[in-house]
Amino acid sequence: MNTDKDILIKVQKLHKRFGDTEVLKGINAEIKKGDVLVVVGASGSGKSTFLRCLNLLEEPTDGQIFFEGTDITDKSVDINLHRQKMGMVFQQFNLFPHMTVLRNMTIAPMKLLKLDKKTAEDTAMKLLEKVGLQDRANAYPSQLSGGQKQRIAIVRALCMNPDVMLFDEPTSALDPEMVGEVLEVMKQLAKDGMTMVVVTHEMGFAREVASSVAFVDGGVIVEQSDPKSFFENPQHPRLKDFLSKVL
Repeated sequence: MNTDKDILIKVQKLHKRFGDTEVLKGINAEIKKGDVLVVVGASGSGKSTFLRCLNLLEEPTDGQIFFEGTDITDKSVDINLHRQKMGMVFQQFNLFPHMTVLRNMTIAPMKLLKLDKKTAEDTAMKLLEKVGLQDRANAYPSQLSGGQKQRIAIVRALCMNPDVMLFDEPTSALDPEMVGEVLEVMKQLAKDGMTMVVVTHEMGFAREVASSVAFVDGGVIVEQSDPKSFFENPQHPRLKDFLSKVL
């Protein structure tokens, strides 16, 4: 039985404007512990803006976002403390080019969580092993493939021991043959019970891994359901049209 205590993120009437353009027009959403919410939609529909609002990388124009019971849109809240519990993975890998893989992974836990070097490195090595990259610990980002960089970006976020992972089109910058290796890591995360919000074009991933799929169109969620209903019995004409083009 789910209770309010299980709700990790609650979004109420979320609006976001860029100048005169209203990109988000009143989004409501609830993400419970262990959920994998996959967000899909056409380019420009507002799905990445929605994701980036969840940890205030984009500041909402209006509405509220509750994370673990705290309204993080409240100006008096220290957003950086809450961000430590939200791992974020982007299209571009954002690794520090002048640092080794291991240093990339340990710098935030040592600085922000005050972990000693040995503890941070032990955690990082365990995570590298999980994604099959322990032999790349002393390599630099320029020596890695795109798929390897993205797997490193994921485990770097995991080094902070987050309560939720946010993925903004994590495979869209990758060559097709590298997409699978990154999705495999994400599937394993979902199996391990990690709460995830994923903006993606990978419909196979949505079908297989999501607990819920949301279709964003024109800045609102027009339909949301479990993967089976979403793909096999879409209700909204816009979703039917979208699926006819991408499947």
